[in-house]
Order: sequence, then structure tokens, then C-alpha cells
Amino acid sequence: MANQWFETVAEAQRRAKRRLPKSVYGALIAGSERGWTVEDNTRAYAELGFAPHVAGLQGERDLSTTVMGQPLSMPVMISPTGVQAVHPDGEVAVARAAAARGITMGLSSFASKSVEEVAAASPQTFFQMYWVGSREVLVQRMERARAAGAVGLIMTLDWSFSNGRDWGSPAIPEKVNLKAALQFGPEVALRPQWLYTWLKTGAIPDLTTPNLAPAGGGPAPTFFGAYGEWMGTPLPTWEDVAWLREQWGGPFMLKGVMRVDDAHRAVDAGVTAISVSNHGGNNLDGTPAPIRALPAIAKAVGHEVEVVTDGGIRRGSDVVKALALGAKAAMIGRAYLWGLAANGQAGVENVLDILRSGIDSAVLGLGHRDVKDLRPEDVVVPANWPRVLGTPDQEHVV
Repeated sequence: MANQWFETVAEAQRRAKRRLPKSVYGALIAGSERGWTVEDNTRAYAELGFAPHVAGLQGERDLSTTVMGQPLSMPVMISPTGVQAVHPDGEVAVARAAAARGITMGLSSFASKSVEEVAAASPQTFFQMYWVGSREVLVQRMERARAAGAVGLIMTLDWSFSNGRDWGSPAIPEKVNLKAALQFGPEVALRPQWLYTWLKTGAIPDLTTPNLAPAGGGPAPTFFGAYGEWMGTPLPTWEDVAWLREQWGGPFMLKGVMRVDDAHRAVDAGVTAISVSNHGGNNLDGTPAPIRALPAIAKAVGHEVEVVTDGGIRRGSDVVKALALGAKAAMIGRAYLWGLAANGQAGVENVLDILRSGIDSAVLGLGHRDVKDLRPEDVVVPANWPRVLGTPDQEHVV
């Protein structure tokens, strides 16, 4: 197993690229339209620096924190991502890795594994929902997650505009059938290790979404079928957000907030936490990196709700930069998917260990004993680097 270990998230990405069929890898790295946003997600972190100390450093450091009532061994959370067919174990492997490393698991409603399977693998599962279907259907889906043991709800409302990429959207079949086998056979044949991983389980990649199956029975929709229903559902209002939060009645995160005025409205709706996020670069292209918008949002509402962020996290030092600028934790997406593709559950654990080591090193260099002591003065922020989107709205009461 030693030869499967990797030392950086970048190496996990390289191995994922070598292992996965071209279309599958393309789906992992893609962003909407030109890709300005997905590029800025990583570039924004690279533009930030640190102000380290050289003496009086702390020999022991506490990396733990708490988000939405759940203790975290480090300020990292698994962000929900759709159908994880990069590995046969998919979201269950990710959940087991999260549990092994003491962090929360975010499960997408578009996942390839059921909430029952995932919650059984991780007692700290947050179930993520989109505004898909009627209110009755939404409540049924939410209650199913509660019954399965989900301890929190994540509502993702930033729209995905990923269907118009300048470099072409990756070809992904509606179903894995004979037609798909003939179409994708040549590129799969070039990745025999990936194919063997699936064949030895007796399964083939499943593109259905079991968490969106009808409550009364019947087949679960395919990913694209669910996506079509999402696009066809009337768009939610702030009143809808408050209603769903009330129906859940427990820890509730609103994901996709990028504007200060939206952050205030989220507070009015009664959310527990907000995630400053641009859907990993898959929403409206030209949206700045979340880390650029984080300081203004954290300053505006961080004393009222918990603020986390995601997008562009590739190393532990990125997490530390986010915490210094106001986040309680950072959510990761592509990073753990590359680990999953490279080496299953062990690959995800590998990624989490890399992030933990990087967080610890940065906290050490900055002279802190506790991640909760990180402050803006620990980070070197260039002029004109932050972005303030939206302005406080005094009439934002729901």
C-alpha cells in the first residue's frame, strides 16, 4: 500500500487523472462557461501570504472546532458533491474516511449512495438538499434523512450554470447501457485499473440518485433526470428558506451565499450557518472566489451565525487563511474526490491527513496554540484583493 500513498493534493489529482476515463475526470475539474470563477477559486488563495513568527512558537496545538453543534478534529468538512462514481464505494467510502478522521460528512441529494448507507457509515452526516419538487416532496425527503440519522441539513441554492462551457462539457451518459458502453468503451479501455476496480465488485457505475426516489416507491431518477426536475421547479424565495428551516427544526446551513445582503437575509431566515460558496465555480461565471467575499460577510454576520467557506481548498494553509479571514471551517470537494479516485477510502483519508498536517504547520508558524486564535493580521492581503458583493440592506426582514 505504501506505493499508493501520496504527499500532496496535487499528486492525488495527477493520479486521479491517470486513473479515470477522460469524461469522468473532465466532470471533476469542469467549471461553467469560460471557467474564470473556478480559476479564481485557487488563484485567490495563492495571492494571500502569511506573517509568521520565528520564536515563542507553541509546542502543542489544538486544531479542533465545532460547526452546527458537531465537534470537528480539525476545521475541515466534507462538502456534498453529486454522483461519486469515480469509485465503486463512492460516498460510503468518503463517509467512512470522514468518521475515521473525526470530521463531518456532507451528503448530496444527488449522491450515488443512499442517506441510510452513508449515515450508518458516519454518525456526523449533514444531508444536503436542493429546492427540487413540491413542498410535500421536500418534507418527505427531509424526514427520510432525519430518520436515517442525519444530524444537520444543508440547503444549496446557488444555481448551477454548468451547461455552457467554452471548452465543451464532458460527455456523461444518461444511463450506463449498451449505447453508452459502445460510446465510452474506447476511453474506458485506456483505464484498465479503473475498470477492474468496478468489475471485481460485480457492479457498473450507477448514475441514479437514490435519495430522490419517490416516497411511495418507484425507481430513482437518473442524475440528469433529477437535474431536469431541479431546473423545472419554481425558484425558491426567502420565505421558502425560512419555511424549510422551520420544518427541519435543527442545525441548518444555507450554502452558496456570496453577498452581504444575502447573508443578512439568511440570518433573518433563522439559519444556523452559511457557506460562502460559488458552487465550486459551477454557478454564474465571473463570480469571485468565495475567499475574497468571506471577510466582508464574516464581519457582517459572523457574530450571529457560523460562517464556513469552500472552493479552491488544495492545502492545509488554504484552510488556515480562510479561518484567519473569518471562517470557522473550510469545506472541501474536489480534493477528496481526487483522493477517492486515486485510492478509495484510504485515498480520502490520505487527503485529510495532508490537510491536517498543513493546518498544523501553518498554525505553528503563525505562533498560535489554537486554530480559534487565528486573526486577519496573520494573513498578508494585497490591495484590491477582497470583494464586497452586495451591501447591507436595512429592509431585509423576511
